[in-house]
Amino acid sequence: MINPFKTKKGLGRGLSSLIGDSDIKTSNDKISISSIIPNKNQPRKIFEKDALEELKNSIKERGIIQPLIVRKSDNQDDKFELIAGERRWQAAQLAGLHEVPVVIIEADNLKSLELAIIENVQRKDLNAVEEAESYKKLIENFGYDQEKVSKFIGKSRSHISNSLRLLTLPEKLIDMIRHQKISQGHAKILIGLENALLLADKIVKKKLSVRQAENLVRLLKSDKNKSNISKDPDILATQNSLSEKIGMRVYLNNKKNNSGTLTFEYKAIDQLDRLINIIKSNY
Repeated sequence: MINPFKTKKGLGRGLSSLIGDSDIKTSNDKISISSIIPNKNQPRKIFEKDALEELKNSIKERGIIQPLIVRKSDNQDDKFELIAGERRWQAAQLAGLHEVPVVIIEADNLKSLELAIIENVQRKDLNAVEEAESYKKLIENFGYDQEKVSKFIGKSRSHISNSLRLLTLPEKLIDMIRHQKISQGHAKILIGLENALLLADKIVKKKLSVRQAENLVRLLKSDKNKSNISKDPDILATQNSLSEKIGMRVYLNNKKNNSGTLTFEYKAIDQLDRLINIIKSNY
């Protein structure tokens, strides 16, 4: 059988090389758009409305130039599961198409995920979180290690490792990256910081560049080290515990006679309100 990935123009180089050099069986066809179901392993979760609208208009004018990649559904005999081309599929529905060109391949769950990831990563369609979640799925669900992911994707081991570390950030911060409120460069600076979420809010509000954010973190670390040098470890642990639970910076200064001051630093009126409510509820 002639491999369509070697003869058709417009197909992604990543998919062409991945499928063209493998033993995957393929066939060209045109199928009903309603017979296609989304890929449960689709790495890409966010599709911008404006970009979809532009693609819809393009499809109305010129049709679908690059066919979708599908496989037969495991659960529904009359359905095909989408592997690559979900944005084209969504835009085609918006354009009112009834049929779409496809390449039907034989692929198991792992190969389906591999193809979906390689297409999105090489097209740079995934945001930083989607990319990290894709690597995590290969590792946790399909027995890959970071070295194998690195070789498969064609990116350095350090890139894979740094990408996965993004998933250790607080969920709210991960959501900010997912919706591009802060960049991957900003996020890397915040990994491992106990006040990462507060710093992320400051980066967004002040529209700080990555360089400015780096300087801010460096300054805060320097100030913290200076203030903590002479502090008793128990006092320091209590201070950090309070900061984490309340969600704002806390300063606990204990004197030799065991008197002292407890200071709360709030950045907005809603933080003050929350602190007051906490105190009232425990009065």
